[in-house]
Amino acid sequence: MRIEKIAILDEVVARVKDSDYCFIIDHGGVTVAQFAKLRKALRALDSRLLVVKNTFLGKVAKEKGWSEEVNAMFKGNSAIVTGHGEPTAVAKAIMEFVKDSNGKASVKGADYDNKIVDAAMVEALSKVPGKDQLRATLLMLLKEPATRLARVLSEKAKKGGDAAPAPEAPAPAAEAPAAEAAQQ
Repeated sequence: MRIEKIAILDEVVARVKDSDYCFIIDHGGVTVAQFAKLRKALRALDSRLLVVKNTFLGKVAKEKGWSEEVNAMFKGNSAIVTGHGEPTAVAKAIMEFVKDSNGKASVKGADYDNKIVDAAMVEALSKVPGKDQLRATLLMLLKEPATRLARVLSEKAKKGGDAAPAPEAPAPAAEAPAAEAAQQ
């Protein structure tokens, strides 16, 4: 192998090993403008797109210890998306790219959370809310009971403050001994 190819292969392997995820896409027939739009979206997400040869991907798979089933993904035109951070946002950007390509591009699979997943799983991942959105939802749910209590107390104060407590019903246990004494 020529020195240039070895350097490129080493860069690809290093990028995939250093990344939190590696999405593999088929980019056949996609325009330069569509690629540029995807690259711009990925840059904002701390990710990068790299077009690679399938033979390089096969060597990356050996280096990473991916299962043999991943070799089926290494056909046609291949590109990888690597990076750090939120994989759901990256999956959303990739699925938007696939949708905009009018059937020319497709997702082959991904190495996510140290597991090889198929295109259907990548699509499902793209529909999951991101960590920030989940945190905001959780915070809202935790805050809701306190907000309701504050509203109830505020309404009670507006209506005249202290309301008379409801009369308590007599305890059934107290009635039972009296009834037994009357029968004797």
